[in-house]
Amino acid sequence: MDRQTFEAELARDGYDIQTNTTPGVKVNPEHSHPFDVRAMVVQGAITITADSKATTYRPGDRWDLPRGCLHAESYGPEGAVVLVGRKH
Repeated sequence: MDRQTFEAELARDGYDIQTNTTPGVKVNPEHSHPFDVRAMVVQGAITITADSKATTYRPGDRWDLPRGCLHAESYGPEGAVVLVGRKH
């Protein structure tokens, strides 16, 4: 999916939109959010681990996490730019 289409979907579905840039290696240990997340990788890669399953997302890949979902995030040396929608 391309960025423009994804942003249009987020806006249509009532998500607040932001761009998160992580410049290099980073690990966010297991946590949850008090909002629904819909995200897409623009550049680089991110690995999300939820329910003991790790999935790596690359440019154009998208995912959803419901509020309260326990997950961890990890970024490799190239970091990532991720377009994130949050819905309270």
